[in-house]
Amino acid sequence: MAQRIKSKAKDLGGFSVSRIIPSVQKRAIGPFVFIDHMGPAHFPAGTGINVRPHPHIGLATISYLLEGSMLHRDSLGTIQEIFPGDVNWMTAGKGIVHSERETIETRGKDHVLNGLQCWVALPESKVDMEPSFTHLNRAQLPYIHREKVLMRLIAGEAYNYTSPVKTYSPMFYLDVITESGASVERPCGCSETACYVISGSVQIGEETFDAGQFVLLEDESHITTLQNSRYFLLGGLKLQKAPILRWNFLAYTEDKIEEAEARWRAGQFPRIPGDDNEFIPLP
Repeated sequence: MAQRIKSKAKDLGGFSVSRIIPSVQKRAIGPFVFIDHMGPAHFPAGTGINVRPHPHIGLATISYLLEGSMLHRDSLGTIQEIFPGDVNWMTAGKGIVHSERETIETRGKDHVLNGLQCWVALPESKVDMEPSFTHLNRAQLPYIHREKVLMRLIAGEAYNYTSPVKTYSPMFYLDVITESGASVERPCGCSETACYVISGSVQIGEETFDAGQFVLLEDESHITTLQNSRYFLLGGLKLQKAPILRWNFLAYTEDKIEEAEARWRAGQFPRIPGDDNEFIPLP
């Protein structure tokens, strides 16, 4: 039977997000070890997102927006504004620092932010790879058209399509819009699969799920749309070895986590060019 995963409100300083995983019910779904729904948050002019520089190791971050924009900067020298439908994929590897802020144009007017921030565990053999950053415009991503169904493949492989986003383990991540009566089959039957309903109402198995509900599928093979809906499908092969996730660091040994914590305390991570006057301290 499909399982509802309860989210928790998390204050990120000025706005609240819904933290879906990790949770006590489920630590990971395929390689996905962290999912935040940011917003929808409404900001008056002069306020907005302002996430100071912070580090990551051992994982890849995926930023995907439904509304609004964010300005990504990192220690590789990247400066990239992301808009709805685009993908920012940052591979932390052995260590990267980034910030998430806004442009003057965005901050200067009333605005909205609504999107998902996901972290994907790198396989143990890849945790020490060189960091990298990839931005893809929404026009570069595969669209999947079916009767009453429009899907965008954000990352991974599904329905015989492959996203150009470079991934390191079998996974899928889809943005799906459906009309009432549509039926969408599970992307990869052998993979852990979750559905996050953004709007509308869907049926999975014998149960109905509405906006804001995150559902882990068990033996169910289809998602049926009861009302015009938008939802995300995501998952992948279950991790062979459970990683350790502490703060922004992912590793497969405690020593590696402790080493990263010591490096951050000592200021030994690379700095962000032009954005190195402040940082988030180790909690």
